[in-house]
Amino acid sequence: MYVPDIELHEARSVNDAAELLTRYAPDVKLLAGGTDLLVDLKTGRIATKHLVSIRNVREMRGVSMEGDVLRIGARTTITELSRSSIVRNRFAPLLDATRDMAAQQIRNVATVGGNLASAVSCADLPPILIVMRASVVLVSPNGQRTVPLEEFFAGVRRTVATNTEILTEILVPIPPERSGAAYARFALRDGNAIAVASVAAGIRFDEYGLIADARVVLGAVAPNPVMVDAAAETLRGSPPTDDAYERAAVAATKAARPISDIRGSAEFRCELIGVLTKRALTTARERAGGLESERTGE
Repeated sequence: MYVPDIELHEARSVNDAAELLTRYAPDVKLLAGGTDLLVDLKTGRIATKHLVSIRNVREMRGVSMEGDVLRIGARTTITELSRSSIVRNRFAPLLDATRDMAAQQIRNVATVGGNLASAVSCADLPPILIVMRASVVLVSPNGQRTVPLEEFFAGVRRTVATNTEILTEILVPIPPERSGAAYARFALRDGNAIAVASVAAGIRFDEYGLIADARVVLGAVAPNPVMVDAAAETLRGSPPTDDAYERAAVAATKAARPISDIRGSAEFRCELIGVLTKRALTTARERAGGLESERTGE
C-alpha cells in the first residue's frame, strides 16, 4: 500500500486553510493528525488530488475555559486533551473516551477534530460529547456557524460540513449541578482496539434525588451516534435504581442497528449495548452523587 500522488499545501492560519479548500474544492481534503486519512488514502477508500495541512495552524490547538464553556481546538491531540488539568478537574467523563483509545503513539498525533470530522461509527469521543451537549464551530470564507454535535453527523463517514468548511473548535458547556456522565465501551482486547459497541450516558438529579433529565447515546452500532430518546424518557422522574437502568437498557438495545462483521455479530453487539448502558448509567449516578441520595432518601 502506498499514498498516491497528491499535492500538499501548508496552511498558516484558519483563513489560509479555508481559502485553499475553496480554491481546490471539491477534490481536496484536510490533513491534521492523519491517523485515519492516510490509511484511507493508502487503501483507496478515498481519493483526492490535494491535501491542505493544518499542522502549523496554532490557533486551532489548545484547551481553555471561556466563561462557562470549555473550548477545545480541533487540532488538539488526544494526549493533550487527556492531560489537560481543566478536563481532569471539570470534564472528567471525556477521559473515559480517551483512556483506551488506540495506542499511545496514535493518541500523540490523532486530533480531537479528526475523531469527529471523520464521522467513523466506532469513534469514541462523539457519544460522550453529545451527552455533554457539545457543539462544533465550522469556519469558511463566508463566515462561521456553530452546530450542535448531535446534528453534525449525516451518514456513513459524512457530516453537515461543506467542502469549504473547517471544524476549528469544540465547545462543551460546564455540566450542571447534581449531574454526571460516563462512557463505556467494549473492545476485543484491552488496548489499541476500536470499539465493538459503546454507550455514553448522562443524568441530572432534582432536589429530591429523582432523575430530572437524562441522555443516552450509542456508538458503533449504527452509521452515526444514536440518541436514544426512549431510554431517556424511561429515566425521567424515576429514582436512580437498577430497575430504572434495566428499562433504559432495554430501550437502548431496541434502538441499536448494528451490523455483523469480523469483530462481532449484530446479536452480540445488541447484548453489549444493554450491559454497557447499565454500566454507563451506574458510573454517571456515582459521579452525580446519586448513590448518596438513594441511600439517604433525600
